[in-house]
Amino acid sequence: MEDVAARLHAKKAELDAQMALMETRPGEQGSISFGKRVGEGTSMAVDRLSQVAVHDQLQVTLADVTRALEKLDEGSYGRCDVCGEPIGQDRLEALPWAVLCVTDAAR
Repeated sequence: MEDVAARLHAKKAELDAQMALMETRPGEQGSISFGKRVGEGTSMAVDRLSQVAVHDQLQVTLADVTRALEKLDEGSYGRCDVCGEPIGQDRLEALPWAVLCVTDAAR
């Protein structure tokens, strides 16, 4: 379990760093227009929407990592939060922060 805890703490640090980087304010944008044609402003808006989606996914993963660490402390790591059944070893190997079995994660 120490190996799992180390992997979870490393993933949490990685996610925290990525989110901190994404949360920094963009630099000076100057005068950017958002006209009918695809220009710099439109490209920046699309990029920003993509960044928001990535940030949202990072938050979900961070919540799972935090919950997995809590489950380690509680002694319930490896059990599904919904049905209580064991989470498959292959799933935990691939995603040590998995808190749902494959069946409940698919819902």
